[in-house]
Amino acid sequence: MKVSYYPGCSLHSTAIEYDMSTRKVLEALGVEYVEVKDWICCGSTPAHQADELMSVALPVKNLAIMAENDNLTDMCVPCASCYSRLRVAQEKMKNPETRKKVEDVIEAPYPENVNVMHALDLIIEKVGIPAIKEKIISKLNGMKVVCYYGCLMTRPPKATGKKECENPMEMEELMEELGAKPLDWNMKTFCCGAASALTQTEIVLDLTREILDDAVSVGAEAIVVGCPLCHANTDGRQKEINAKYKTDFDIPVFYFTELLGLCLGIDPKELGIDKHLTEAMDLIKK
Repeated sequence: MKVSYYPGCSLHSTAIEYDMSTRKVLEALGVEYVEVKDWICCGSTPAHQADELMSVALPVKNLAIMAENDNLTDMCVPCASCYSRLRVAQEKMKNPETRKKVEDVIEAPYPENVNVMHALDLIIEKVGIPAIKEKIISKLNGMKVVCYYGCLMTRPPKATGKKECENPMEMEELMEELGAKPLDWNMKTFCCGAASALTQTEIVLDLTREILDDAVSVGAEAIVVGCPLCHANTDGRQKEINAKYKTDFDIPVFYFTELLGLCLGIDPKELGIDKHLTEAMDLIKK
């Protein structure tokens, strides 16, 4: 299997461990990937807040670059924000007027046949649980986890195509196969504040506190995510939240690719787990 790989800005910077672990996992599962040549930013939240045309043109430009250089149809997108912008752009390009404007801006035809997939969907749907099962060499021994999808991995359903946008179960299915125990909780598609982290930090701290509190209240030993923005808030803001709210959160937050990589026999440092801000290695050793 060969796919296009669009890392986006976060995976080349603040979410480098997500990039490291995704690449290692794809290699271990026999998925050949080709990073989109000279990819550009998807626009993320700033673009669609500032300019509607730009918010569509930026992601579509990446699709056009991929189509021109790689001749592939499946695009693997680990970042939930990038995934959302690409899928939303594809939905908007169904409008003939929008399509003409965008094609004029990017000076390239729009490739209609690109299948934009979040990395989780690629692994579950294209690789498949049975194939993963054959390659697992160790398990998580009942680690109690909550699976946190955030607001962009499944929504808006018109763009993502997700039938269970409020209660997805793909990550739980994977975690169960890895030997973890996924717990039921209330916040799996709750927003962490994401792009408001710098402009409305107080709101983000409160939203993230609610997520952490619910995870701890159901007995979770770790939170599992598939979004660099969710990871940045839940992993990186625990000390700040503890100081503000007099709490004592100290719960590891893993990308699902990191836990999958561990079970495939990949060294934790090769997966980037040592780069977390909230200590994670102690739980792994346990």
